[in-house]
Amino acid sequence: MMMHNRFGLHTITFTLVIIGGLNWGLRIWDWDIATWGLPSGLVNTIYALVALSAIYEVTTHGWRCRQCNPEGGKWEGHNHPHTPPTN
Repeated sequence: MMMHNRFGLHTITFTLVIIGGLNWGLRIWDWDIATWGLPSGLVNTIYALVALSAIYEVTTHGWRCRQCNPEGGKWEGHNHPHTPPTN
């Protein structure tokens, strides 16, 4: 069950990182999420979630990515750096 939750968290954080990147791209044409009539508190919450998502993705990328780590992406306990090997 824990494995499913981590995939869910990755999906959410990855989506937020993409949204943040697209928002940066929109700034080329002077568009921004904040200009879409959203309350400033909601905009600040979105920015904070995007930033936290980026931190999560950067810190967990190495052991999840199959290109960066041939053993990555398997989600078995012995491949996760913070979980001791199972016998």
